[in-house]
Amino acid sequence: MTESGSALAKSPGVGDLLYGIYAWTVFILFVLVAIVCALIVPGLARRRRIVAFCARTPLRLAGIGTTVRGLEKIPTGDCVIVANHASYADGVILQGYLPPRFSYVIKGEMRRFPIVGFLLRRIGSKFVERFEASGSARDARQLLRAASAGESLALFPEGTFVEEPGLGRFRSGAFAAAIKAGVPVVPVVISGSRRLLPAGRALPRRSQLRVEVLNPIDPAENAFGSSKSLADLARRKILEVLDEPDLLSA
Repeated sequence: MTESGSALAKSPGVGDLLYGIYAWTVFILFVLVAIVCALIVPGLARRRRIVAFCARTPLRLAGIGTTVRGLEKIPTGDCVIVANHASYADGVILQGYLPPRFSYVIKGEMRRFPIVGFLLRRIGSKFVERFEASGSARDARQLLRAASAGESLALFPEGTFVEEPGLGRFRSGAFAAAIKAGVPVVPVVISGSRRLLPAGRALPRRSQLRVEVLNPIDPAENAFGSSKSLADLARRKILEVLDEPDLLSA
């Protein structure tokens, strides 16, 4: 069952307040550890493994159980992972539980947060602009170059998330890059993160998370005529598993 917007907006009780403060404290401590390590540790692969540990551990210490299924479905070669986006915590969840070889595609606004932006750059993240029309083509070229150069990418093709439960429209840039680079697209479903830390909420709540990796979609085998058709198929695959409605069906 999904929660309504009104339920998500309810004021926290004392227990929720104390839990939220504790969870944020633990998370911030591990962010600081990750930043120090990103500054001094040589090698991108090492930094990514450390940051993955610093992403998983606060979730565990906060009592947030996470079930991960289907990691064996991720190709050993280059690929593009696409996931639904429901929470501020989604990037942390993927960073913590996916293999550390992925470069994450992050909204460009994060560059304006010096500390977080530094950490993201040090683990090889790519920044894309959501609101600048002139940036769309440039960002698509950046993703294509990265995919063609042998980088495995992970991103949220909705671009952002809202308080209302459901899956929104997928942007096609990453799917165009996957077609041109000839690499598989791997849909991933994140469940439970909307309760953990949804839009409009400052304090996290206890939640149980599930990350499910679905079967890869090979553009070469399916002979997609456009990036939109590939995006639509990946979106349908996620909707089949995600316990939230289709926001485009209304």
